Amino acid sequence: MFEFSGLQRSNPHTHGELIDAIREGVEKIGKSIEEVDINDLAPVDEFHVGGRIATEAFLDQLGITDDHHVLDVGCGLGGGSRFASRRYGCRVTGVDLTPEYVEAGNEICEWVGLNTHIQLKVEDATSLPHTDDAFDRAYMMHVGMNIADKESLALELHRVIRPGGKVGIYDVMQISAGALVFPVPWATEAGGSLVSSPATYQSALESAGFNIVAERNRREFALEFFDQLQGKVDAAGGPPPLGLHILMGETAPVKVRNMIENISRNLIAPVEIIAEKRE
Repeated sequence: MFEFSGLQRSNPHTHGELIDAIREGVEKIGKSIEEVDINDLAPVDEFHVGGRIATEAFLDQLGITDDHHVLDVGCGLGGGSRFASRRYGCRVTGVDLTPEYVEAGNEICEWVGLNTHIQLKVEDATSLPHTDDAFDRAYMMHVGMNIADKESLALELHRVIRPGGKVGIYDVMQISAGALVFPVPWATEAGGSLVSSPATYQSALESAGFNIVAERNRREFALEFFDQLQGKVDAAGGPPPLGLHILMGETAPVKVRNMIENISRNLIAPVEIIAEKRE
């Protein structure tokens, strides 16, 4: 069911014919490219725990308005970018290291008429080619588990965000000590997993010049979400035409099963952190 965005990922999962698979999924739900909207596409392009529900609850905390320029770090296919632009009326720049995701995401933006508000680019969030204070807000969803240097990431986010601007992080984080069961959606083995504790993120952000505004552990929400999602799959006799199995293929069940086990054991959990750049 789940796969995560390409930023700093040691083994990027690319499809080869990704946009064709999504186009086929659109046809299977009985719509044309001209008719499809961001709500139809959410099951395939918002690939983080909780999907659209989590995106909305997370981004609403950033106070985004229609005059803001927002940075989507590890944008993947750009589902979060499209939601943000449509909901808040803002301009969005999304960055990701996987060219196929960026290419497909830009085409999907054209499908839904958001290509004038959104630009997705192949860029590294620890070394962005943007000027200081270029963005009003920034966020990342399920990206940091593949970034080793959280300090450099925080410093780069601080550089490109204007004073008083906010940054939101929604990542899977280490909650207690213990060995994770692998593979998981972001890593096939322990050596590829760079999960860190909320305290590590907080320290990196504060050292870079941010104040922590809020933190929320979403463990219970995640377990409920997985339970409901599995119920829908069972009732339908399989995954929907548009879903994250398009990205993950046959590896999805074991990775999601291990993810649920690791969360159930309270080793990891999706956690939100909201921070504000000091004036």
